[in-house]
Amino acid sequence: MLAPVTDDDGAPFWQYARAGELRVQTCADCAEPRFPPRPCCPHCQSFANEWRPVSGRGRVWSYIFPHPPLLPDYAAVAPYNVIVVELVDAPRIRLVGNLVTAAGAALDSLSPDRVRIGARVQVVFDAGGLPQWVLERP
Repeated sequence: MLAPVTDDDGAPFWQYARAGELRVQTCADCAEPRFPPRPCCPHCQSFANEWRPVSGRGRVWSYIFPHPPLLPDYAAVAPYNVIVVELVDAPRIRLVGNLVTAAGAALDSLSPDRVRIGARVQVVFDAGGLPQWVLERP
């Protein structure tokens, strides 16, 4: 599978993820969360930032099932879901990932008929620190 490409602004996201934490870059002056990470706040133009933990709870905002032709590593498991998650405690933040049955499960581990817009999800992390999502238990 592909490894994330990191830059100076996004490296802390992946560092926290490898430790099993979901954190979002936040402006240290106006407290506005932002993703993707960047050096300057788009709201107040401050360069001060911090990485605040978020609950990791969200809802499926959108999804798709890619079909071949794909990158060779992904073609073998297609079709699989790719979801966009809107975070509960930072609703302007949307993260892309996969909805799986458990941390580290295969991309195609969840039946496609279980993926729904609005479904409540919780972040989990695979062994390499990649954020994935599981359905919240009621």
